[in-house]
Amino acid sequence: MLGKARRPRGAAPLNCGEPEPVTDNRIVLIIGGGIAAYKCLDLIRRLKERRVRVRAVLTRAGEQFVTPLSVGALTNEPVFTNLFDLDAEREIGHIRLSREADLIVVAPATADLIAKMAGGHADDLASTVLMATDKPVLVAPAMNPRMWLHPATQRNVAQLRADGIRALEPAVGEMAERGEAGPGRLPEVPELLAAIESMLAAAGASVATTPAGHSARPLAGLHVLITSGPTHEPIDPVRYIANRSSGKQGHAVAAAAAKAGARVTLISGPVTVPDPVGVDVVHVETAAEMLDAVRRALPADIGIFAAAVADWRVANAEGEKIKKTASARTPTLSLVENPDILKTIATPKAGRPRLVIGFAAETENVTEYAKKKLKSKGADWIVANDVSPETGVMGGDRNAIHIVSAEGVESWPDMSKTEVAERLVARIAAHVANGRPEAAQ
Repeated sequence: MLGKARRPRGAAPLNCGEPEPVTDNRIVLIIGGGIAAYKCLDLIRRLKERRVRVRAVLTRAGEQFVTPLSVGALTNEPVFTNLFDLDAEREIGHIRLSREADLIVVAPATADLIAKMAGGHADDLASTVLMATDKPVLVAPAMNPRMWLHPATQRNVAQLRADGIRALEPAVGEMAERGEAGPGRLPEVPELLAAIESMLAAAGASVATTPAGHSARPLAGLHVLITSGPTHEPIDPVRYIANRSSGKQGHAVAAAAAKAGARVTLISGPVTVPDPVGVDVVHVETAAEMLDAVRRALPADIGIFAAAVADWRVANAEGEKIKKTASARTPTLSLVENPDILKTIATPKAGRPRLVIGFAAETENVTEYAKKKLKSKGADWIVANDVSPETGVMGGDRNAIHIVSAEGVESWPDMSKTEVAERLVARIAAHVANGRPEAAQ
């Protein structure tokens, strides 16, 4: 039942001087039928640069957008298309194809493909491979916004996630159809690469290297400084001023940056989430301590200030617990402003990170306040979100952000904080790739 492995004419040697893979990283890429399929050609090229072996399954609809010739030329592998091939099935080919990989990637994942996966259908090669696999699966949806928002698609995606399949959120923007815009675009290649690399790392696959011998991880050699969590400003030895920040988003960004190859220093306020693996963590309590730790961690190539730093502290914190007695008057707290860590570091001077990203938690006029913060703080980007109680963002596991920069506002749909982190790191990697900063010493 495995499809005919179609190697386009002339594809057999098509090495073109490229070295063969030197790692154990192996991916099966299932290309669905959508206009975004063209992005898979660049994805394959980028994966090959990382010495990842890519074997492609091209659906019948996918062949309407990219050809087996182009896919085979880039993978330097047979391109699998049809389900029935007697020669291939002598060794139960569809089983081998589904198992001889570290990861299966579906991109673009159409509404039809997602529905088949959710329903357990196996009526073509792609769906059969997916049903037969015991390996991790990454799904990158791409479709018209109304198709993505349709209750059936949302229900199917939720089922995939419940089944343990990682389904990315589509990007938001203009569609191929005139006048159509919204969630439904295939994530850009750097974002797909970041998700693939994180899943390969989680699966224990070896880290690939480029032909030039450099790490393929996009932030390799760079120092990323990140703040996360709340600060606690003491009133007395028992009480303090704080906020509801959990640190989940900042810690997720730190983990994603480490997976992308960066040397990461995380300055964390008091949180209950565990320290990310592979990250240097400095624990602090107050805003003043956080600023001091940030200064000691410099220089850095990239500064990401995700901490929810308390704006004020008590002017004269008591050395002993304030006692409540019948005769005692209600104490009055005199507040003073805390140091502005983002503005302090973003101010142009020697030692400023090449890219400074601030976070803005708002409950109203989110993007407008973020635009003002971008100017007043001197940051390059502001990552803004709505933390109104009804959103569940504060302390929750999901987030919906807006990236505000000099270029405008880029709004992302609701997704897990882990996915926000990976997409943000991928966007950072794409940014520095166009003018890569020199590594901080």
